[in-house]
Amino acid sequence: MLLPDTVGRSAVGHLVVGGCDLVDLAARFGTPLYVYDEATLRSRLRGYRAALRSWPAGGDVLYSAKAYLSPAMVRLLVEEDCGIDVVSGGELAVALRFGIDAARIGFPGNNKDESEVRAAVDAGVGHLVVDSEHELSMLAALPEASRAGVMLRVSPGIKPDTHDFISTGQLDSKFGFSIETGAAHDALRAALQASGLDVRGVHMHIGSQIFDLGCYPAAVEMVADFLAGARDSLGFTAREVSVGGGLGIAYTDDDDPPTPAQFMQIVTESVRRSFEARGLPLPALMVEPGRSVAGPAGLAVYTVGARKEIPGVRTYVSVDGGMGDNIRPKLYGARYQPVMVVDAPDRPVETVSLAGRYCESTDILVRACTLPRLQPGDLVALPAAGAYSLAMASNYNVNFRPAVVFVAAGAARLVRRRETLDDLLRCEVLEEAVVETP
Repeated sequence: MLLPDTVGRSAVGHLVVGGCDLVDLAARFGTPLYVYDEATLRSRLRGYRAALRSWPAGGDVLYSAKAYLSPAMVRLLVEEDCGIDVVSGGELAVALRFGIDAARIGFPGNNKDESEVRAAVDAGVGHLVVDSEHELSMLAALPEASRAGVMLRVSPGIKPDTHDFISTGQLDSKFGFSIETGAAHDALRAALQASGLDVRGVHMHIGSQIFDLGCYPAAVEMVADFLAGARDSLGFTAREVSVGGGLGIAYTDDDDPPTPAQFMQIVTESVRRSFEARGLPLPALMVEPGRSVAGPAGLAVYTVGARKEIPGVRTYVSVDGGMGDNIRPKLYGARYQPVMVVDAPDRPVETVSLAGRYCESTDILVRACTLPRLQPGDLVALPAAGAYSLAMASNYNVNFRPAVVFVAAGAARLVRRRETLDDLLRCEVLEEAVVETP
């Protein structure tokens, strides 16, 4: 399903989400506007949590903050009894400030700096995911009393069927210590020899927007083999294993992704089978969903403006947003399927390219989409826009990042106001002109 769980149409044909009319929301808050359905966010998180309740060794759902992070999202995670997975000192600070228990924070990242490592250790995060020899050296230099909890990120050498730019588990990747080259074994031995570290287990993440779940059992097999070898050669037993995230979502009607429950069934069955076959105790299991939680819950709402028809070639219809609030189409060819906010069954249908307002020829949100003939002032919604849109938004062309509202049970609350020029200029340093006196 492309649209949030609570979507519907009003009696006058307006798109309604969370009991809120999108026409009313656009009038109140302006466009571009991002609307998150709380019911969808909560149902996706609960789908992951439910599967872990029956896991014998326990575990945690660590929402991947990089998909979409805000104080409102952190507070929702606390209400849903979930932890968080952060990849920067900034994400860590937001998570801590707005209520996440430090013990339920995981901190991966391939090039953390010393201040980030120290901040994480000082806060007492659940674990740092060590991803380089450089990070190991920084951790080893900390006082033994720090006793930092760590997991080692390993690369199982599995490349899932997804875009190259969001594939992370293969040999040729900037992430992880390779199992197949022996780098993972050497890094684990070095971590175990560092007196200030509490090495709890291993972490893997093979990619994002994955539909074919068959790559997970293959990756788990590689990790189990690695841990069996580590037990025999290093005397190490993993207490925790993170299988990452990566579950894909539907962006068009052609997409048919697995559910969180199906993902968790494959993962838990694979870990149980692979670990028991090698005589390994079942570890606490960590899962890090991001896109599959935030993506389906978010809609981007735009207002239609200019139109350009090139006979026999293409028709461009421009909206008041674009690559500044959603760079995914430009970054890795992401596809969307827009819908009219106000139903227009009497208009003729046409095929157009939905263009953004930014001064780049590649600022195209959707190529060749079929919609009722669009007119200036129409509202168009982009479903499945909740992940990696706002998170990668920019102020290109000195445009202002959009407002964000959360909707639930007929109420809308503004969780991020639209930016202003003063916001953009706040960090600029203006030096007074120096006037030389004769």
